[in-house]
Amino acid sequence: MNLLPNPRSLQKRPGIFTLPKRRPLSAIKVARSNTAPKTPEGYALTISKNGIEIAFHDSGGLRAVMATLRQLFREHGRRLPCLKIRDWPDFARRGVMLDISRGRVPKLGTLLDLVEKLADFKINEFQLYTEHTFAYKKYKHIWQSWGALTAKEIKILDARCRELGIDLVPNQNSFGHLRYFLEDPRLKKLGEISEPFLAETKDFLRRPTTLAPNHPGTLPFVRGLYDELLPNFSSQFFNIGGDETWDLGKGQSKKLCETKGKGRVYLDFIQKLHREVSSRKKTMMFWGDIILKQPTLIRELPKNLIALNWGYEINHPFEKEAAQFAKAKIQFYVCPGTSTWQTLVGKHDNGLANLHAAAKAGKKFGAIGFLNTDWGDGGHPQPIAVSWPLFAAGAALAWNSKPLDEKQMLAVLSRDVFADPTGRIAEAGFKLGFAHLKLGVKALNETPLGTVIAAPKPEDRELFCRNGLKWAAKISKRKILATLKEIQQQRAKLNLRLSPITIPRTKILVTELQLAARMAEQSCQFMLWQKAVAAKNNPEANQLARTGIRELRQLEDDFKAYWPLRNKATTKHCSPFLKWRLADYLRGK
Repeated sequence: MNLLPNPRSLQKRPGIFTLPKRRPLSAIKVARSNTAPKTPEGYALTISKNGIEIAFHDSGGLRAVMATLRQLFREHGRRLPCLKIRDWPDFARRGVMLDISRGRVPKLGTLLDLVEKLADFKINEFQLYTEHTFAYKKYKHIWQSWGALTAKEIKILDARCRELGIDLVPNQNSFGHLRYFLEDPRLKKLGEISEPFLAETKDFLRRPTTLAPNHPGTLPFVRGLYDELLPNFSSQFFNIGGDETWDLGKGQSKKLCETKGKGRVYLDFIQKLHREVSSRKKTMMFWGDIILKQPTLIRELPKNLIALNWGYEINHPFEKEAAQFAKAKIQFYVCPGTSTWQTLVGKHDNGLANLHAAAKAGKKFGAIGFLNTDWGDGGHPQPIAVSWPLFAAGAALAWNSKPLDEKQMLAVLSRDVFADPTGRIAEAGFKLGFAHLKLGVKALNETPLGTVIAAPKPEDRELFCRNGLKWAAKISKRKILATLKEIQQQRAKLNLRLSPITIPRTKILVTELQLAARMAEQSCQFMLWQKAVAAKNNPEANQLARTGIRELRQLEDDFKAYWPLRNKATTKHCSPFLKWRLADYLRGK
């Protein structure tokens, strides 16, 4: 039986109940009852030959059972199998966070479609990771070329989320990750540093991204963002970010950090932000990575906040970190990720293992939430279609952390997301996420399929995708060709004949998977060209360059044509790398 999340207890019974065409609701008995599992979202569902009985404790349980029923109706129509389900979640808050700050700002319609589908998988929290892409009135010149969500759009999304039982939590980074604000001449003075500096690894530059906590204008700037953003949300929670404050102690706060200690300066500013959030009658969330490096300070955090314990690799130490928050009696979430960023088509082996590890540790140490994060590092060229298998897996594990049935998950995705009775779209999308394994190399937060084509110009010394141009020297031609063949085989499954009545969303999802796969193919082709150039095989290099130029130009045209169907603004910040690779081919190096 294809249900996702998988119910905690499901007993199949002989027989079928056929829902009557006339007055179907008369066949469904619904009652608030102590016979339901005694948890806020617990429910009991019984389908017998005589009808449907639902027992629940509160509105959360009723929403959950209705989500289950909708899946049963989509699977079986009016002829429902007799069964008994008793079900409740492992995590009270089960969320998805979508990055909208790296080059792809979805349209309101895209977001509405996404939350409606997530609600059917019992997701009850949604966040939009925001740096500079809310339409702040004073900063239009900063966000205009990126696109931004307006106050009106947020209010519409918030209202729909409430109807679906989803808490739309505002998310505005408020300490680090503010590069595009700090590039503005009026705000540059608020930055901890004013110029880029060489990273510890010596292979890229860190740009100014962190607010100077001791500058007198910093808190007024943050207050202005909060006062404009927060009234558009009904949520009682607010994620202020606070992660990866790389610049701290290197500029304006250097002497202060030397005197008090960098950890103490960080904590002091987090406490100031906490007071700002509390004064607005909201509970503060913040990313836990920095405070975890100062474990003696964790116990000094205010108790009425929520730490977001993030990590995205298979071996991330969720148990060790969760134990620290639990010991300090700090409420926390576990926050794994989809592992789709800097991959184009996914890194599903890593993503699934990461989601499993977070669920296991979170349940063991009492996490109150599970937030599945979908980032957009490197311009966010990967589309939502690539992330759907990991959204589904995360939703399943957040509700029931037992091992996931991947075959069942793909069947549900085919039915409920891709609306594809053949199952080929979900299967191809899922298998594309494992294609990188044939390359035989590993790296944190990337695959060569994602970073070769998206590698920045070396002279820019950018952080993301910076390894891309180095991969060709490390991977054999045989492995590149095997990977290319795998991508092409999965792409071929996407060339199915779509019915004229196929819903528009299905067509868009197929287009997204095709575009992502074509970009991944071009990573392989570019590595083959690099190898031919290095071997001074000019005939092969010239032929690969001619083909690559033709393919990249067509890909750019097709990507631009697709873009306005789902996203705001233009592809300017998402896919400039297509022109970079064209220039490489044309220069012959």
